[in-house]
Amino acid sequence: MLFTSLDFAIFIPIVFVLYWLFSQKSIIAQNILIVVASYIFYGWWDWRFLSLLLFSTIIDFFVGLRLSIEKNQTKRGLLLWTSIIVNLGLLGFFKYSNFFVDNFVNAFSLFGKEIEVGMLNIILPVGISFYTFQTMSYSIDVYKHKMLPTKDFISFAAFVSFFPQLVAGPIERAMNLLPQFYRKRSFTLSEATNGMRQILWGLFKKNCYC
Repeated sequence: MLFTSLDFAIFIPIVFVLYWLFSQKSIIAQNILIVVASYIFYGWWDWRFLSLLLFSTIIDFFVGLRLSIEKNQTKRGLLLWTSIIVNLGLLGFFKYSNFFVDNFVNAFSLFGKEIEVGMLNIILPVGISFYTFQTMSYSIDVYKHKMLPTKDFISFAAFVSFFPQLVAGPIERAMNLLPQFYRKRSFTLSEATNGMRQILWGLFKKNCYC
């Protein structure tokens, strides 16, 4: 779902109204709605890749919890490397598999040997770079004692999948964005007006410069 598409133009008002109308008094309800809306937004392109988003979220959530109670530095290092290997492994497989296969074939052709290796039919999931680095940075910050790990899975899932920056960035540090999902949010007309102004200005710039 693109921000400039008709689908998003229908999607965002529905989410906006539900968010403030039915979940205004409950932070948990707000966060659940953000997660559901974000997964619908991401799955609109290809629902199969939702499993990758969920997998990366679960791995780093539990890595963070284990890091908070593990005192042995060697084991803490292994936990951190688990996060790094899983996230970079996912990113590397989907983003660079065909690149390495192609270069492998070209390397042999330099020596006059032609080999037939079929290219892998791998589709690059939208936004995978953003959410893998975002979850991984959370584990790194917890490992370095820069922040305490969250015990609220819904808030963490909302942080990872937050649809306004899920597929276009920027990559947000957990210490900046995650605490915002713990706080009560109240509707104000001035902020809503300012937000709409920025959305319209962004659409204007997108249509004029692309």
